[in-house]
Amino acid sequence: MPAAGTSAKSDERRRALVAAAIECFAHKGFYGTTTHEIANSVGVSQPYLYRLYPNKQALFAATVDHVSVVMTETLLAHASAPDGGGASEARLDAARDAYRALVADPAILRFLMHANCAAGEPLVGQAVRRCYAKQVETARQLLGDDDAVRQWFGAGMLDNVVAVLGLADIDEPWAHILTAR
Repeated sequence: MPAAGTSAKSDERRRALVAAAIECFAHKGFYGTTTHEIANSVGVSQPYLYRLYPNKQALFAATVDHVSVVMTETLLAHASAPDGGGASEARLDAARDAYRALVADPAILRFLMHANCAAGEPLVGQAVRRCYAKQVETARQLLGDDDAVRQWFGAGMLDNVVAVLGLADIDEPWAHILTAR
């Protein structure tokens, strides 16, 4: 008999818990979400959740790691950068389009914002830094130079604000400036 938490069924439950954690943490953040809520949304007991993840920080960190993989795969799949050296406007636009495809899921975007806010928790902070490191590496692979990577991250942060605040639907001069319309 395999050790507790090592079966295929346990792996399936881990994936379900991480998917539920994205949704739950996206709504109430690290501090406002309980492990009971996450376990309940998957239909497992809280003690079972703690058999798979020793604490809320470990679950949140695993969720950040999962989202990092999703981000990398999405960027690589959607950002078909044109051939040629350097970071052209076309490469930057392709990377931004890929990012927009990723954050079209508002839960991922809100989860990432909450992850940044909870980075003071040791395990969470380590996971968030790993996520940023991977995204910088991926953006550099797609864009080719450090200035383009910084520009892409700056534009991405603006895209985050526009999306979370729903600025595309606000007909105010300040919203027009931020949405470039």
